[in-house]
Amino acid sequence: MEPEIINYILQNKEKHYRLAYSYVKNKEDALDIVQDSIVKALKYQHNLKDIAYLNTWFYRIIINTAKTHLQKQKRYFTTDESLLEDYTPPIYDEYRHFELEEALSQLSYKEKTIILLRYFNQFELKEVADITDQNLSTVKSTLYRSLKKLKLLLEKD
Repeated sequence: MEPEIINYILQNKEKHYRLAYSYVKNKEDALDIVQDSIVKALKYQHNLKDIAYLNTWFYRIIINTAKTHLQKQKRYFTTDESLLEDYTPPIYDEYRHFELEEALSQLSYKEKTIILLRYFNQFELKEVADITDQNLSTVKSTLYRSLKKLKLLLEKD
């Protein structure tokens, strides 16, 4: 099974990086998360019973690794991004949707994860439910509630 996992990782490395980056907003941290996720996947490959679930299994590893990373850094719970903006010069190295990023950062971890998987990684709702280990109806209700919140946040700006 290891060759299949390695091939999958190599074929989807950009998607994995983008998902990790969407949580930490830092190149080095995102690369660390992807690297840690690869190590975990190879170490625990025996837990993957069916290769058909490789995609959702690996995405769950990335999401959990990102969450653990954020908790260790205490950024997820305590850092106020607006305070950091006052002390760091802006970087305009690429076009980004700052309003959308700001609105997403105001959602809960669970809400943000569902939106990122559904709309930024194009997963079907059933796949999102599998990745997040939630009931499909819970994912649907969280998604629609999150989209309403996101709309209000974006209209406020």
